[in-house]
Amino acid sequence: MEEKIVKKKKMLLHSCCGPCSTAVLEKLRDDYDVTLFFYNPNITDKDEYLMRRDNQILVLSRDENRKTKFIEGKYEPDLFLEKVKGFEREKEGGERCRICFLLRMSKALEIAEKLGADEFSTTLSVSPHKRIDVIRDIGNRLEEKSLVKFHDEDYKKKAGFQRSISLSKEYGLYRQNYCGCEFSKWEERK
Repeated sequence: MEEKIVKKKKMLLHSCCGPCSTAVLEKLRDDYDVTLFFYNPNITDKDEYLMRRDNQILVLSRDENRKTKFIEGKYEPDLFLEKVKGFEREKEGGERCRICFLLRMSKALEIAEKLGADEFSTTLSVSPHKRIDVIRDIGNRLEEKSLVKFHDEDYKKKAGFQRSISLSKEYGLYRQNYCGCEFSKWEERK
């Protein structure tokens, strides 16, 4: 009997880090041809950025069969600092975070359009520290200006965050305790 080959939709998945991408990739890979886009200008410390990038690559190397494509965005912390100027003292989850999400998700959409992706999404929603309402609002507004659909999913649901913790331990990943920007690091120290 001949097996029917189903062409998967193309998904551009913005990733904030390896740990957050683990459970999200596991969830999406069966239904999508995923290209992972690591773009995080908010990580203001270069060594921290490199550690997170290397852990992201480690996650992808664990997948022998699926062949998820990887794109590393430009490291541009100066752009992030310019965009959030005036919001440095905002609490985590405030306007500074909205600006940061918009910066990263806008770039993800730009790359998705260039690749001819059907949909784009972000691993940001797997974190219990990130506001899904803000992520949804940004994604839906960006979708209005594009042919690429926003894949609106709260990846922390159905134990997604817990699964990311479990997979991170299994893979021996570095799990950071702040989002990456120097301002959230200040908050962590309080």
